[in-house]
Amino acid sequence: AGCELDYYASDVTRTFPVSGKFSPEQRALYDVTLASQLACLDATKPGTTLDAIHDVAVDVITRGLIDLGLLQGSVEENVEQQKYRAFYMHRTSHWLGMDVHDVGLYYEGGKPRPLEPGFVLTVEPGIYVAANADVDPKWRGIGIRIEDDLLVTETGHQNLTHDIPKDADEIERILADR
Repeated sequence: AGCELDYYASDVTRTFPVSGKFSPEQRALYDVTLASQLACLDATKPGTTLDAIHDVAVDVITRGLIDLGLLQGSVEENVEQQKYRAFYMHRTSHWLGMDVHDVGLYYEGGKPRPLEPGFVLTVEPGIYVAANADVDPKWRGIGIRIEDDLLVTETGHQNLTHDIPKDADEIERILADR
């Protein structure tokens, strides 16, 4: 969660390395998560749906996990069999408003509700490698989430939390200055 202003909630997440510098494995997972989040931001505009945004996140994360050797097989196979869910088990977005998880229908008439100007939502992909995951131990115990709050506009979106750093190099610079 974040702060409230005039009774409106925010919900923001940033991940930073406690040591001040990302390990190679942390950085690799961070970069995949950030690529996923940026692709989801690009997809956020009137007419798209939260399901479509989630599909973008799943695709980018699955490709990244395959590239890093955490998943084997094709993207299609891993998505169809939901193998990515061992590392990314939540949805990508939720409504935001008077509550952090605000009310509102995600589906209308059995179909995903299209985004409209004025809607406010989060975009928060993440990758989480359990401490007991059946992977190379160097990956275990790493969790990354990057979350921003977006206002859907007539032509796309406004990132309400864009001033909070999320570039890995910038985060390391900030931590080095403490």
